[in-house]
Amino acid sequence: MKAIELSYKDSQPVLELKKDALIPKRKSHQLLIKVEAAAINRTDLVAIETGKLPKGNPILGVEVSGKVIESDSDLFPCGSRVMGLVNGGGYAEYAVMNSGNAMLLSDQLTYEEGAAIPEVFLTAYQTLFWLGELGPNESILIHAGASGVGTAAIQLVKQLTTAKIFVTASTSDKLELCYSLGADVLINYHEESFSKRILEETKGQGVNVILDFIGASYWEKNLSSIAYDGRLILIGILGGAIVEEINLMELLEKRITIKGTLLTPRSDAYKAELTKEFSIKTKKLFDKHYLKPVVDKIFSLEEVEKAHQYMRHNQNKGKIILKIDK
Repeated sequence: MKAIELSYKDSQPVLELKKDALIPKRKSHQLLIKVEAAAINRTDLVAIETGKLPKGNPILGVEVSGKVIESDSDLFPCGSRVMGLVNGGGYAEYAVMNSGNAMLLSDQLTYEEGAAIPEVFLTAYQTLFWLGELGPNESILIHAGASGVGTAAIQLVKQLTTAKIFVTASTSDKLELCYSLGADVLINYHEESFSKRILEETKGQGVNVILDFIGASYWEKNLSSIAYDGRLILIGILGGAIVEEINLMELLEKRITIKGTLLTPRSDAYKAELTKEFSIKTKKLFDKHYLKPVVDKIFSLEEVEKAHQYMRHNQNKGKIILKIDK
């Protein structure tokens, strides 16, 4: 089969298109998927930079959509259109998926749209409700609102709560996308201080939950923006990993809870439980188009390097997809 494999030459990462890679073998309670589309995630870029591959799989890609061709599951028999998380191996013609991580893909959605759902929507759901414990009438700040997780988070908050949604983004067109998905307060971080704007909008109270992809460079402004008993959920470090000085008294005074998470390293059991709850809560919303995947650009498998550069330069509004041409 065709697949993109990661290797290292003189300590430098190399992505190579293999045309004779071995088709993975399905184990009990797994599905063998004929992959139609896979999505690009920052998890993939981190794997390239660090060499820490999902389950040691040299083939990148943690979410796919496609057709089941081997199965022992009554829920996902052969021929089923599915989408879901995989433990690496997504950038290929075939991949194995744990049955517990699979979700049926509606006929109303294309395979490209299906590949744009699992990682970002599950990450958003987990951070908003399992970790952030967002209440129905609270408020939330979503950084990088036009990113894959950002666009998913806006929609989930809008459809499942009555919380007020603040977003940051770098351009007016990204903010327009956020508004179209349900964001209430739009902040261009190049043009104004997000912490100052939030304090103005909330009359000095701050927001209850912050979903942060940035990390160190936003630390002080996040603490200023968050309310008493607020929850700061850290899921990325685009702005650095090291905060030089931390005043712990600020955390004590505001009673702030800080949680950090990555979905990819989680256990299969955790992902299965998350997938099950997410599916129950959102299936009808996807069927009625109240929730929708946001696909920015589609590349061929052979254009994987271009797709990665597109993400590295933060050009995308929504998801970047690889179409697996046969």
